[in-house]
Amino acid sequence: METGLVQVYTGEGKGKTSAAFGLALRALGRGLRVYVIQFIKGGFDYGELYAAKRLPNLELKAFGQGKFVTQVPPSEQDIALAEEAFVFAKRVVESGEHDVVVLDEINVAVHLGLLKVEDVVNLVKSKPKHVELILTGRYALEEIVEIADLVTEMREIKHPFARGVKPRKGIEY
Repeated sequence: METGLVQVYTGEGKGKTSAAFGLALRALGRGLRVYVIQFIKGGFDYGELYAAKRLPNLELKAFGQGKFVTQVPPSEQDIALAEEAFVFAKRVVESGEHDVVVLDEINVAVHLGLLKVEDVVNLVKSKPKHVELILTGRYALEEIVEIADLVTEMREIKHPFARGVKPRKGIEY
C-alpha cells in the first residue's frame, strides 16, 4: 500500500475486535501481511487465536493475565504486561514489515491507566507511511480520535446478554 491510514473502532457496543478482524481477513485475501497485538486479552480462550494459526500472513500475539483488569489503580503486573505489549507493538509498527497492524483493546489499556495516551499518539505519528494502523477498544480518548483518519463508534441498541444469554463459543469468543 502506498498510504496507510489510522482507524479507530470504539464505543459501548459489540463488534470492535470483529470489525478489525474483518478488515484483517480482507487484507489477507489481497496478499497483505497482518499483525494483531492484543492488549489485556492474553490468557483468555478466544477463537481468533485458533484462526490466526490457520491463516498465512496473519500473526497474533496476546498480552495479559487472563482476567479482566478491574483493580483501580491497576496492579503492577497489569501495567508491566501492557508496557511489554506496547514495546512489542512499537517494534512491529515501526519495522514496517506488516501492511496492517491491529492494536486490539489499546483504547481500554489507556483508559485503565496501563498506558499513557501520549505514548500511543507518538506511536501513531511514528508509523511508516504504508502501514494501516487499527486501534480498538471502548473509551477512545479525544487525542486518539483527533489523529485518526476513520473513527467508528459501535453503539449497543440490543444485546442478548441483557436477557441472560451467556457468551457463546465461536460467536462472542
